[in-house]
Amino acid sequence: MQKVILITGVSSGFGKATAELLSSKGHIVYGTSRKPLETNGINTLVMDVTQPETIKQAVSKILEKEGRIDVLINNAGMGIGGSIELATDEEIRLQMQTNFMGMANVCREVLPAMRKQRSGKIINISSIGGVMGLPYQGYYSASKFAIEGYSEALAAEVRQFGIRVSLVEPGDFATNFTASRRNSEATMQNDDYRESYARSLAIIEKEENGGLQPSVLAKKISKIVDTKKPKMRYVVANFEQKLSVLLKRFVSGNFFVWILRDYYKV
Repeated sequence: MQKVILITGVSSGFGKATAELLSSKGHIVYGTSRKPLETNGINTLVMDVTQPETIKQAVSKILEKEGRIDVLINNAGMGIGGSIELATDEEIRLQMQTNFMGMANVCREVLPAMRKQRSGKIINISSIGGVMGLPYQGYYSASKFAIEGYSEALAAEVRQFGIRVSLVEPGDFATNFTASRRNSEATMQNDDYRESYARSLAIIEKEENGGLQPSVLAKKISKIVDTKKPKMRYVVANFEQKLSVLLKRFVSGNFFVWILRDYYKV
């Protein structure tokens, strides 16, 4: 069945691959980006998830034209790498406003329509960094942990209206997220953190650049869109990363932190 789908952050990576795949399957896809885009088969809208007024305008346009939104895919996000201690207020605010508050603001605009139609799916893109605190990506992990808690609570609240909520937790993927990551200047200049951060960042970037292709995640999201009763969580990652998510459930907190320190050379 053809669905009206809203996807945030479709200029590249997960959002672009997902929008293109869902459009090719005959769905009516609306994709958002901060700047105007020209795409084939995708209706594009300008939206900045950190600017609530642009969210209101974009959602209103879709509802005026289509009368409904069947699926919301919250994909827009960004990353800032560096020491938690040295992060500036501006860096913390930007990370949380983009990844967490941006997602929450889009949900808040779309939910009244879904509640009225008594149906809908919300797919929030989290990360394996949302189930484990990654060193030197602390506020990124914090924003994704927030998405996890928010989504669990939301799933419980809106199920009575026929709305399903799912979390997708990607591991390392080869996207432009790596090149777009902002690095803390204070961390790179600090005598105590500089070398440790450089070692960790080299590992992080190697894993990301050698990661899965965005099409893998797009196919998983497409299956969720088509599934009548989707699961709450989907880990989309290589075997080692899936194993790490499972392992965290069974080992002590201190031991798991040791594993993270050893892996990332902290």
